[in-house]
Amino acid sequence: MVESIVNSIIGAFSGLQNIAFGKEILVFIISCLPILELRGGLIAAALLKLSPITSYIIAIIGNILPIPFILWLITPIFNWLKKRKGLAKIVEKLENKALSKKDALEKGEFIGLLLFVGIPLPGTGAWTGSMLAALLGMDKKKALLAILLGVFLASIIMMFVSFGILGSIIS
Repeated sequence: MVESIVNSIIGAFSGLQNIAFGKEILVFIISCLPILELRGGLIAAALLKLSPITSYIIAIIGNILPIPFILWLITPIFNWLKKRKGLAKIVEKLENKALSKKDALEKGEFIGLLLFVGIPLPGTGAWTGSMLAALLGMDKKKALLAILLGVFLASIIMMFVSFGILGSIIS
């Protein structure tokens, strides 16, 4: 599913591929997006035939960029949005979606958050982990460190998957 979304985004922004650093910008943008994040960015980089090392750095930066904003601003933004007609239900749905994952963090907050972000499964990642940490009132500095370490763990796993390193090791 992620690969088809990434392919759609690459197709929609195919003009970027013709400018200097256009492919790199595309990987950066995809890595910043919720749901796709670093996983999608590295898949895009592999599809665009970019260098694994360059792609790795760009995807990590793109995935890390939104984390502090989510950790420190999502709660005030959600509280403000809840006061607006028509938006309260959407915010509550987002909160409930994030909080449905809280069981993964209940015991051992730091390690739980690190693994939640670091193991690349659907519905996990830096965006959801940051939102969950903020909604649960976790210490923001500890949460930031756990999420950053989780992003690095996910990046290593996705490098093996996206660039076929795993396949060459197994063969």
